Amino acid sequence: MRLIKKLLSCLAISIFFCAIPTLAADYPNKPVTILAPVAPGGGLDLIARTVADRLTKSLGQSFIVDNQSGGGGAIAAQKAARATPDGYTLMIAYVGTHGTNPAVRKLPYDAVKDFSPIAMVGGTPNVLCIYAGIPVNNLKEFVTYAKEHASKMNFGSAGQGTLTHLAMEQLKMQAGFESTHVPYRGIGPAFTDIIGGQTLSMMPGLAAALPHIKTGKIRPIAITGIKRHPLLPDVPTFKELGFDGFEGVQWYGVAGPANLPSSIINLLNSEINKAIQSPELKERLSSEAIQPMPMSPEQFGQYIKDDIVRWSKIAKDRNIQLD
Repeated sequence: MRLIKKLLSCLAISIFFCAIPTLAADYPNKPVTILAPVAPGGGLDLIARTVADRLTKSLGQSFIVDNQSGGGGAIAAQKAARATPDGYTLMIAYVGTHGTNPAVRKLPYDAVKDFSPIAMVGGTPNVLCIYAGIPVNNLKEFVTYAKEHASKMNFGSAGQGTLTHLAMEQLKMQAGFESTHVPYRGIGPAFTDIIGGQTLSMMPGLAAALPHIKTGKIRPIAITGIKRHPLLPDVPTFKELGFDGFEGVQWYGVAGPANLPSSIINLLNSEINKAIQSPELKERLSSEAIQPMPMSPEQFGQYIKDDIVRWSKIAKDRNIQLD
């Protein structure tokens, strides 16, 4: 009897693993869900809907966005990590779920082990902005001003442990000045206070900052990334100004649960890379100041690992831990 049970168990396992290539061969043959770890609206939701639209057209099957906000993205990430690895549940992985959150808090998922990286979509840099009322025009003047007015310096962020927080902590550490952190619940109220002068600086994503920069209500003086952004060609990168390690951006990609069949990963990666390099999609993404960042699945996986290391070091050096 034990032998029969063992044989049946082995047979079931064999059937399961044999079925995965079969499923992959005609993938997708039913609607695919893409989890977006935010409420509808905003840049990440736009990415999700843009990717879903393009994959629907190129693969002839519906890709449906399911907004699962909450827990700083943890709810959607946990759901994606626990999904069956058949390619029918994917998620928009981004710097929050797979970069800064793993660096500052305990999560119900492992951002590396529990996922199959599929494709990077793109990223938007963070831009150091200052209140227009202070007499500062460049990064050197800002650092000098911060050191001379240490007791008055403060900066806003979209919340404790977010990219907008950690990026400024990185600058404080490298430039050697102090500034009090003022965390907000989201980037909107943080902008309200820097425009009004209640806070003096902030490092938001370019897409969110651009409307306020254009009106002159805040002043951009430096930008992250490896090269200047075409929307702000006169704003130098931190690297140009002598600060290394500011290559990080607010990035967005697509991932699935661990152990996705390689044939599904490669199919989706190929279609997404083709899409983000098309003139039509480049123009659509540019509305959120997002530049395409095509990568192989392996390159995207390494990018995630490197980003976690980057922000974990800053969080440790600045003693930032949320749990």
